[in-house]
Amino acid sequence: MMTSCNEQKTPVVRPATQANRFYTGNPEELSQEVDSFLALHSSRTTYQNVAALIVPHAGYYFSGNVAASAYMTLNPKKSYKRIFLLGPSHHEWLNGASVNSKVDYYATPLGNVKVDRETAQQLIDADSVFSYKAAAHAQEHCLEVQLPFLQRRLDEVPPIVPIIISTNDYSKLKRMAEMLRPYFTDDNLFIISSDFSHYPSYEDAYEVDTKTGKAIETGDVEQLIATIENNADSGKRNLATSACGEFPIITLMLMLNHNYEIKHLMYQNSGDIDNHDHSRVVGYHAFAFLRKQISETEFTLTDADKKQLKEIALQSIKDSLDSKPIARPTLHSQLSILNSKCGAFVSLHKYGRLRGCIGHFGEDYPLHEIVAEMARAAAFEDPRFTPVTREELDDIDIEISVLTPMRRIQSIDEFELHRHGIYIRKGFRSGTFLPQVADEVNWTKEEFIGHCSQDKAGLGWDGWRDAELYVYEAIVF
Repeated sequence: MMTSCNEQKTPVVRPATQANRFYTGNPEELSQEVDSFLALHSSRTTYQNVAALIVPHAGYYFSGNVAASAYMTLNPKKSYKRIFLLGPSHHEWLNGASVNSKVDYYATPLGNVKVDRETAQQLIDADSVFSYKAAAHAQEHCLEVQLPFLQRRLDEVPPIVPIIISTNDYSKLKRMAEMLRPYFTDDNLFIISSDFSHYPSYEDAYEVDTKTGKAIETGDVEQLIATIENNADSGKRNLATSACGEFPIITLMLMLNHNYEIKHLMYQNSGDIDNHDHSRVVGYHAFAFLRKQISETEFTLTDADKKQLKEIALQSIKDSLDSKPIARPTLHSQLSILNSKCGAFVSLHKYGRLRGCIGHFGEDYPLHEIVAEMARAAAFEDPRFTPVTREELDDIDIEISVLTPMRRIQSIDEFELHRHGIYIRKGFRSGTFLPQVADEVNWTKEEFIGHCSQDKAGLGWDGWRDAELYVYEAIVF
């Protein structure tokens, strides 16, 4: 059958499958219910710099109050480009993540919420860890229950990217984080849907959820995983999980760097709402992840920090010569600057001449780990040189260049030649020039950025004009 060229395709709408189950299907009653929860937190501080929220997803009767504590931190007038919704699968084992790229809208009793199908498909095309599995979304409640809160809190709800994560493969979670990191910017909001302890007693839930919450507040993924494992081994009766959204939470935390502040907002469990049965409860936490506005000058290394990094680099080379694994250093505090996620280069010199240099640009690993890995790589993996031997180790001088955390800029007027490195990102394309590149060439500021856009990011000479621009500095010692 022939169709008119002007005939519009009927939008694909995912129905509100959880209406009259997790929340009322009556639009007026739903608006009143959500508004009443939000009103309980009317005095809560709102923030312009919310990067992500962790929000529960139980029936509104049980978790609506805790969910509202998170949504009230959002500035209702802030305009987001899109919202990424990450949650666990309660019905399908995926061994990966399913991105709903096949619908145009998610329906709720309050109206339809648009889906950013283009971005959803880009994720699927970028890495096989993402796919589309219809069954993962059909009856899943964890994302749907967030939408009425967004519709009542925000003046305008932007398109959403619905992602269901279902894998305990840490390497796959890291790949997800890597693919999502380009979107983890001021333009977008991430919402992680998760309840916490399932089915222990009221008292045990408080104990377990407190430990899990404290681990999340550290921002340390390894500590969170260890805490969840310790909870599982604690012998708490009926404890099925410490967090049903463990894997989406881990994915979020893998995207964090030193520039985020984690605020615990509220905790309750179902026993606080229903006093009749304290023998089997479910826990509910709410967290806000705030993006700090840090200038390069606020990232500093003390002489003691620099000394410890030099010791870490040397010890890494010695351990490798002894066929030992790289030792984890003892840091004075979890908040040590050496736990900051930033890039670094390690250069080795012998009698003043280069003997090896390897670096890592990125904000995905703690500084102390990067320095240890790059020192080992500079000594043994730089293809320009033969591996360092034990006999010459005393003649080797170590130089470390630490790259300060990146800062987003809106105009190249904020970029200072010779002081700043530039990082350009658009979609999945990116490129950088270190600050010292300016010392080696005779380029203007515009030429420096143009060459980076063209030669490093592959965006063309003027591609930087509609890309994301970041600056950083190098601390060399």
